[in-house]
Amino acid sequence: MIRAFIAGSVIAIIAPLVGIFLVVRRYALIADTLAHITFFGVVVGFMSGLPPLLTALGTSLAAVFGIERLRTVQKLPSDSLLSLFLSGSLAIATVLISMHRGFNLNLFSFLFGSITTVSHGDIITILVLAVFVIGVIIAFYKELFFISFNEDLAQASGIRPRSFGILLLVLAACTVVVSLKIVGALLISALMVIPVLTAIGYGRGFLSTTILAVFFSLTSVIGGIFISYFWGLSSGGTIVCLALAIFVISIFINSK
Repeated sequence: MIRAFIAGSVIAIIAPLVGIFLVVRRYALIADTLAHITFFGVVVGFMSGLPPLLTALGTSLAAVFGIERLRTVQKLPSDSLLSLFLSGSLAIATVLISMHRGFNLNLFSFLFGSITTVSHGDIITILVLAVFVIGVIIAFYKELFFISFNEDLAQASGIRPRSFGILLLVLAACTVVVSLKIVGALLISALMVIPVLTAIGYGRGFLSTTILAVFFSLTSVIGGIFISYFWGLSSGGTIVCLALAIFVISIFINSK
């Protein structure tokens, strides 16, 4: 439980920090796409004997550069590319699983999240990637803010939208990878998006909205871990359900 709270708290902070840039940029689907790609990477890790989190990170980063290259060089639509990578990676992962004696408990935990499978090595990996994500956001906050709201204005201000767009996708990939054990590949995109949407409903400025999103995310993760532990539920599903409940409550509060 101590390891779960450490990992969960870190994830609850970085998920909305990256998610708010994706939501404002109308690129929220990338989180879901990267989640499926990282699951494919986890399957590759299990089959090859390599650390699953490292293979997941490698495949997701390769996919980021592949998506960006196809979008800019081949001029293919972004939404179609995301759908291609999402469905393609999941299909390949399913075939590999069927060739390798089906699911096992560890692989299942990467799919839906499990607080009992977070190891000491996972904590170290999560902390290292989290420090990288937070450090990059602090260092390039202005640039990420500009490209999220207006790429043309950013370019006119001397900012390279393509370079920082790739950087944002790299941050999203790292966030998805560190969240696999707690939330699961199928649900991490919800944790990156739902707290942000909840915070946006309060109509604050960008920085205040970011702080609110982190607060809602922390509440969902910590509360979800407590509930899932004592009731024997899936940690990922419980966290996302709690985030949804907070979103619904916020709608009623904002409507009044």
